[in-house]
Amino acid sequence: MLFDRLTSRWTLGWLLAAVGVPLLLAAALLVGRTLTGGPAPVPVGAAPTTPATTPDTAEPSPTPEESVPPAAPAPDDLPVVTYDPAPGGFPADPGVGDTRPLTEGLSPTRTVAAYDAPGGRPLAFLAPTISGVPLTMPVVDRRVGWTAVLLPSANRRIAWLPAGGWHTVALHHQLVVERRTHRLTWYRDGRAVRSWEVSLGMAGQSTPLGRTFILGRTPPPQAVYGGVDIFALGAIPDDPDAVPTGLRGAHIGLHSWHNDDTLGRNVTNGCIRLTRSGQRQLLAEVPAGTAVVVVEQLAAPPATA
Repeated sequence: MLFDRLTSRWTLGWLLAAVGVPLLLAAALLVGRTLTGGPAPVPVGAAPTTPATTPDTAEPSPTPEESVPPAAPAPDDLPVVTYDPAPGGFPADPGVGDTRPLTEGLSPTRTVAAYDAPGGRPLAFLAPTISGVPLTMPVVDRRVGWTAVLLPSANRRIAWLPAGGWHTVALHHQLVVERRTHRLTWYRDGRAVRSWEVSLGMAGQSTPLGRTFILGRTPPPQAVYGGVDIFALGAIPDDPDAVPTGLRGAHIGLHSWHNDDTLGRNVTNGCIRLTRSGQRQLLAEVPAGTAVVVVEQLAAPPATA
């Protein structure tokens, strides 16, 4: 259930820092391979809520003028999307800088084939879990008989799924990150709740632009994370070769740090770093599947800024 290479990767990064690479500790480390699939805890005094679910039978019915593009049979030997980088060939996200809320998530109930277009080529399988963690992907588009989602373990890519083998859940939250102003804003049901100053990726390891989502959460591997869990995102480094050797294969993360001295600067290995109190609040209220959008700057500052 745990990611098998977590210990070796984080230990290597920590040892390298201890023998003379302080820059690695000054930068946010990418998220390793251990995620936990439990739901985010309910804040003290708050009533627990159950996400609304919609069976995939709610797909729109075609009109007489429309037809559903058939899904080509998927070969049994297609790769399965895992925590490693997703297979290539999937289409680019047409809404890469779109900050409109994504209000619906899709969760596979069995292994389903992912296609490059409605009625197109099957390129990979999506399983109900990634390394034991339930998978929920934001829905970004719909065609009759087909639904498009953000592809995990990839940057700015989508996958098309035919009807069957999945259900949908309501998504009430969204996180928007502005690289130019080093600001993260948390939205709930389309309204800004809170903004924080954040640290982002350094030159050559910039925090990837575009839409992604919270894949899961992982315990902090070292004390430098301030004892607060980390959100692993669906995004990966844009340039995997630029990442320090001990961090290869990790995802972009959203996490805190042992101090706030570098907030507002580009010092991480691509991760998004905020205050410990801010991270705790997001962990308590924002579930997996929530969309995260990284842009250069919003046209107008959010109401909380």
